[in-house]
Amino acid sequence: MTNAQTPTVTLIRGDGIGPEIADATLRALEAAGATLRWDEQIAGMEAVSRIRDPLPAETIASIEKTRVALKGPLATPKGEGFRSVNVALRQHFDLFANVRPVATWQGVPCRYKDVDIILVRENTEDIYAGIEHYVGPGRSAAESIAIITKYGSERIVRHAFELARREGRKTVTLVHKANILKYSNGLFLDVGKHVAAEYPDIAFNDMIVDATAMKLVLAPEKFDVIVTMNLFGDILSDLCAGLIGGLGLAPGANLGANAALFEAVHGTAPDIAGQGIANPSALMLAAAMMLDHLRMGESAKRLRGAIARAVADDRTRTRDLGGKADTKGFTDAVCEYAKG
Repeated sequence: MTNAQTPTVTLIRGDGIGPEIADATLRALEAAGATLRWDEQIAGMEAVSRIRDPLPAETIASIEKTRVALKGPLATPKGEGFRSVNVALRQHFDLFANVRPVATWQGVPCRYKDVDIILVRENTEDIYAGIEHYVGPGRSAAESIAIITKYGSERIVRHAFELARREGRKTVTLVHKANILKYSNGLFLDVGKHVAAEYPDIAFNDMIVDATAMKLVLAPEKFDVIVTMNLFGDILSDLCAGLIGGLGLAPGANLGANAALFEAVHGTAPDIAGQGIANPSALMLAAAMMLDHLRMGESAKRLRGAIARAVADDRTRTRDLGGKADTKGFTDAVCEYAKG
C-alpha cells in the first residue's frame, strides 16, 4: 500500500488502562500487517487535566478529517461533572449504530458454548438523548425524557438487517417494552415490523426486554442478531459480554454515514492502571473491526486469528480470563502469531 493510500486514523488512547492497551493494540496491528497512519488526540480526564475540556475541538476536527477513530476507555464522573464523552461523540458525529459482537472463545472459562451474537443498538436517541431536568423546589424530583423517532428506528433496524444479510445471519430479534411503553416502544416495534417485511430471506421476531434477558441466560445460542433501542442495548450488550467471559473480550463499533469510531467497551479500570496486567483483547478486536471497515480484511483476519490462539492457551491468556500472562506476555504472543 502506497503512502497516499495509507489510511489515517484518529487515535485516542484513553484514561486508566487505556494507554497500555492502546500501545499493545498498535503493536498487534503492525504485526498483522496493517499499515496505518495515526493522528493522536486526547479526550476524557486527560483532556480535562491538560486543557479543562473533556472533548477538545482539535479531537473533533481530527475525526471530521480522518472519519475513523480508535478509542480506549474514557472516564466519566458519576453524578457530577461533564456528561459522557462517549455519548457526546456519538451524537456529534451521528454515530447511530452501535455494533457489539460476542462469541465464545476456546480456553476462556464461561458457562456457555456456541454463543455467537451480534447486538445492534440505536446509539443517539432514547433516554440518552440528554433531555432531563429537575422538577419541584429543592431538586425534590428529576425527569428524563426518552425520544424515539420513526427515522431513528427505521435506520437502525435496517442497519441490523443489512448486517445480518452481509454476515450470513439467519434471524433478527427486535427487543422492546411495547407492552408498557406503548407509544415510544410501540413506534419502534411498528417500524421494525415494517422494515422486516422488506427482508423475507431473514427470519424476524420481537421480544420484550425482560423476557430477552431471561432467555439470553437460559439459551443464548438461540440468538443471532439482536436490534434494540439505546438503553436496552447498553444493558443487554454487557449481559451478552458476561455470557462469554466478560467485557475483556467485547469490542464495539459506532457507525454513522460520515464517521466510524471503534472502541473497547469496558471501563478505565483505574485500580490496575500502570501495573501491566490489563487485557488488551477488546481493543484489539475493535481494531480488527476497524480493519474490516477500512477494507483491510486480510489483516483483520490475521489479527483475530492471533488473538484466538493467544486466548486459547492459559500461558498466554491474561489473568482476568483465568490465564497466567500479563499485558506484555499476551501481546508478545499475539504479535508472534500474527506474523506467523
